[in-house]
Amino acid sequence: MLNNVSALATSLRQHLPFSANTDDDIAPYYFNHVAAITGAGSGMGRQLATHLAKMGCHVALSDINAEQLIQTKELLVGYDIKATTTVLDVSDNKAVEAWADNVMAEHGKVNFIFNNAGVALYSTVEGSSISELEWVMDINFWGVVYGTKAFLPLIKNSVKESEFANKDNKYRQFKEHGHIVNISSLFGLTAQPSQSAYNASKFAVRGFTESLRQELDIQHCGVSATCIHPGGIRTNIANSARGNDSIKDIGMRGGSKAISSFNKFLKFDASEAAWVILHAAATNQPRCLIGNDAKMMDAVQRVFPARYSKVLNDINKISRKLKGKNHTKTTVRKAVITK
Repeated sequence: MLNNVSALATSLRQHLPFSANTDDDIAPYYFNHVAAITGAGSGMGRQLATHLAKMGCHVALSDINAEQLIQTKELLVGYDIKATTTVLDVSDNKAVEAWADNVMAEHGKVNFIFNNAGVALYSTVEGSSISELEWVMDINFWGVVYGTKAFLPLIKNSVKESEFANKDNKYRQFKEHGHIVNISSLFGLTAQPSQSAYNASKFAVRGFTESLRQELDIQHCGVSATCIHPGGIRTNIANSARGNDSIKDIGMRGGSKAISSFNKFLKFDASEAAWVILHAAATNQPRCLIGNDAKMMDAVQRVFPARYSKVLNDINKISRKLKGKNHTKTTVRKAVITK
């Protein structure tokens, strides 16, 4: 047990606390480049667009919600960049391919793709329908695959055109950068009850992206990939989630109460999360964990790979007891003050 505690402490030191160094000047990495973003109508996608525009990066925005997409573009007025928009369903492969071609036609090049669009489903395995599972996988996983496949050759070509001769360097060098950024999740690291479909999609994104990065590293083509694992980020994903009352069978609340509980988990600011993502890509990190919840759960999973769910449940129980005691003490203090 002592060894486990020591290992956990070591892992936590590697992960906690974490925040991107906002003094790092990553603007040159993005300046005068072109970034394509899915799910840009709200949440992290909108914040990614805003940060990139501030750094002089041109953006090609897509989202399934036309109204929200327009709102995001309006936020970019005044920045010296070109912003284009496309209403897009990322689960439609042909539509994603057409969007990629349009980005090249409108911008002349493309350097980054942020495969950010995603949805959530709360249900037990037994209670979920095949169509519900397909809905999640089509957007969360296949949307990432379609975006990567459509943009990767375009990004590689755009970067290749900036190659310059350098006889003193072993590897090829480029004036421009290229990067694939795929959004997985904290739930791409650990599995949770009621989240089987979401877990499956995000674990798949993780494996897909890690394999892609290794291939790109071997090719020395000036393009790389980063897998992002956010914890609870304050976005609209909970409000747009689908689900059913099957989770009541495992002692969880359904309906509006489930969405309310989900929202309480979303605490990390979306703007800060976007900055962390951009910093991770600019510094070529293979994996990026966002939020102390993601780092804590990742650390526990590393130390207790077969028992992390029980360990996390025990931690939650202890946390609830401590909160209960603190609440009682606060109530007593207030009562004393009142008297």
